[in-house]
Amino acid sequence: MPDALDWIQVQRYVSALVPDRDEELREMESYAAATSFPIVGPAAGQACYLIARILGARRVFELGSGYGYSTAWFARAVRENGGGEVFHVVWDEGLSAGARRHLAALGLGDLVRYHVGEAVEALRHAEGRFDLIFNDIDKQGYPDSLPVIEEKLRPGGVLIVDNALWHGRVLDGDDGSAATRGVRELTRRLTRDAGWATSLLPIRDGLLVALRATAEPSPRPPRRAGAPRA
Repeated sequence: MPDALDWIQVQRYVSALVPDRDEELREMESYAAATSFPIVGPAAGQACYLIARILGARRVFELGSGYGYSTAWFARAVRENGGGEVFHVVWDEGLSAGARRHLAALGLGDLVRYHVGEAVEALRHAEGRFDLIFNDIDKQGYPDSLPVIEEKLRPGGVLIVDNALWHGRVLDGDDGSAATRGVRELTRRLTRDAGWATSLLPIRDGLLVALRATAEPSPRPPRRAGAPRA
């Protein structure tokens, strides 16, 4: 076994394990590659789909949706969970129109609610709570989005945050940009708050997956002097 795994080779291997996809999804992937448009990609998309299926998600809200690639993975899961709704929110009319075309071609358009505008405000004013929230807004806005997410995500619901590795910039101690600070701060809050159970999946650019506590955590009993640590 090599001393260090090749990151690119690992990601290619993981992507190759994703089951074959609808031609429309492959066309969306090809467009992203040709135009350098950021999408989650097939491996992260499959992970999002799987998390939504395991959770039994029926209501999903996307904070930042692009032209509907990640939406398609969530909508497929929601359909297989018995139906529901996925909120596609993006700031650009053209992206929203493109998402409508793609998702209609995939036969998923009836599950999607489209909104053009600022994503966090759209979540704030959405009715009810959600089973799953996907966060892919501008990275400097990550920390300020968390209070709204905590208000709108049901207990036992899941938050997925994209770009948790931020192209490796979170590992660069000299990078103090607003975007990098935003990713670090949200990660710090989710991993240190007892109200969340959080893990970072190193798929593509990193998916931070956080489970919202169903109740206030019980305080740990004090450790007896001389007792071994767990």
